[in-house]
Amino acid sequence: MTDLPIHEVYAIRFAHHAARRRSENFLGGDAHDGPMPFDYFVFVIRGPSGAVVVDTGFNADVARTRGRQHLRCPSEGLALLGIEPASIRDVVLTHLHYDHCGNQHLFPQARFHLQTSEMAYATGPCMCHGMLRGGYDPEDIAATVRKLFEGRVAYHTDEGMLAPGITLHRVGGHTEGQQVVRVKTRKGWLVLASDATHFFENFERDIPFPWIYNVGATLEGFKRLRELASDPRLVIPGHDPQIMERFPAASEAAKGIVARLD
Repeated sequence: MTDLPIHEVYAIRFAHHAARRRSENFLGGDAHDGPMPFDYFVFVIRGPSGAVVVDTGFNADVARTRGRQHLRCPSEGLALLGIEPASIRDVVLTHLHYDHCGNQHLFPQARFHLQTSEMAYATGPCMCHGMLRGGYDPEDIAATVRKLFEGRVAYHTDEGMLAPGITLHRVGGHTEGQQVVRVKTRKGWLVLASDATHFFENFERDIPFPWIYNVGATLEGFKRLRELASDPRLVIPGHDPQIMERFPAASEAAKGIVARLD
């Protein structure tokens, strides 16, 4: 295991949601209510085999519909890293909620990696329930299905290896097929947790974010995150603005836009 390639990991901030409170971000509410905004990220893994994009975000039109502040296209953050979207060969979709799987057209040469159970969930009977389907955009689901018929979707069942030093792990909870990405870095194993934990505090306090499919699976997912990461501080949540504060900018030009996580 010690000879696995070392990777760099980056977070690209592309959108923001200011009108959110602590009581909305913890299952059961929070006794100390106050502002607790969301950020939205696309993540990049860069190593000897090239770059991998984790999640693809959403565009300005979706932001307006959903009441979010769209800051920039994720491709602008990629440009700050010297990465052309058309050069990307592998994209990991941690799950199919609208804020994680839009903008697929930016990656015309990519194969999209997805848990089998997530596609089944997002196109199955659970979507008969408005509360469960509210996080999905039918256009994004259709785009993913089209890629399946183009031969551009790679399904994974529970665990899989994307490349040496990059592995995929289904934890469920937030959605049936929520997966996380484990990456070998110079600091050890880092885990891009996506919405297995929305904020550092959800994970640190063992209190799930309210929008979940299965409470028990979410709590077990917290345990799995601790097992996968070399250090709990290397578990990176999906939406926490503190990412931009806890980690340095990738460059002077990238301040407030791209943070280096490794």
